[in-house]
Amino acid sequence: MKNILGVDVPRLATVFLTCVLFQGVCFAQNDSGAVVRAQPATSGSQPGATAVPAEVLKELEAMKARIAELEAQLKSMKTVEPVNTAVVNASASSPASADLPTGAAVPATAIARTVSTAKKAGEKAAPAEPFAFADFTWLNGNSRTHESPLDTKYFTPEFRADTSYIYDFAHPSDHTLVGSSESGRTGEVQLQQLGIGGDFHVGNVRGRLMTQYGMYSTMTPRNDGSPAVGQWQLADAYRYISEAYGGYHFNVLHGINVDAGIFMSYIGLFSYYNFDNWAYQPSYVSSNTPWFFQGVRTQIFVTDKLKIEPWFVNGWQSYGKFNHAPGLGGQILWRPKGWLSFVFNNYGLGTDTLGNAHRSRLHADYSVEVKYYDNKDNWLDKMAFSLTGDAGCEYGGGVS
Repeated sequence: MKNILGVDVPRLATVFLTCVLFQGVCFAQNDSGAVVRAQPATSGSQPGATAVPAEVLKELEAMKARIAELEAQLKSMKTVEPVNTAVVNASASSPASADLPTGAAVPATAIARTVSTAKKAGEKAAPAEPFAFADFTWLNGNSRTHESPLDTKYFTPEFRADTSYIYDFAHPSDHTLVGSSESGRTGEVQLQQLGIGGDFHVGNVRGRLMTQYGMYSTMTPRNDGSPAVGQWQLADAYRYISEAYGGYHFNVLHGINVDAGIFMSYIGLFSYYNFDNWAYQPSYVSSNTPWFFQGVRTQIFVTDKLKIEPWFVNGWQSYGKFNHAPGLGGQILWRPKGWLSFVFNNYGLGTDTLGNAHRSRLHADYSVEVKYYDNKDNWLDKMAFSLTGDAGCEYGGGVS
């Protein structure tokens, strides 16, 4: 029986019995708290004692180390269980002094860590705020401000005043400056635009209002015939309003806004508000591009760098629509880097030509802006350039 299937039976039995005895000592130690140490065999041992071979002692030491490791794991398991139970009890009962399970001496910090970990595991990480990964105030058409000192929980107020004095070498006798929708009179100090309003935000409900008193209220719609549609003059109804809409924010993707009212339709390189622009006077094409539309706008922030914005428009120009087919349009805004911005504006399908119900227009306005120099320590701290391409046409209704 010394060797069965290659196994040294006596040796295995000795190791097994030794382990059993050692475990008994360990459990006794855990129960009583007393330290019991194994004494080595000596020549003065009791009669009949057998000397333990060196190989067995070596294996015994290895078993001791393994048992110590298992004990440590067992202790950690015993500690985790009461913590979890304590968290459940704490959430189920209001008093902070709720009884813990028997034998669970759990520090408050351990419970706090467990609760925090559970919360983090149960909550999804909030999506990044759109276009907040960089400072885009350098862009033409963007405000240079970073914060509103009068911001409140439900309303962010905004005040805009644009006054100018323009000198014309032609010295027109009636002081009229033609060819511009931004500056209307010469040789006089004029209030071009006075805007009072701001943004409303109550939970997911949102809205914006901005007035346009001053020269803007008559200059902007001067070449626009759409407000004259019907008996009720929209030019009188909306003359002093540049933006007015309300809507709702949905926590989907990086945010979806659905708004209805009056919006800025040309949001390309230039802003309707001169304070936001690099140059005071936009180009002739930009100046005569329709600035407003009335309808429904949906802003879909697919990522924190990409926005897709469909439009459902009452005609193309400002407020009304001729004939029967509404206009469709939209914007794609992509800012892959803090120094690079693309904006693509499109409009089409609407039959908004006065007296011709079968004519439609297409208009595309694509721009790119690149910031190639940025050194905040210098007086000339930023430099950038822009490139714009416009295309448009009419079709149907006798157009050849």
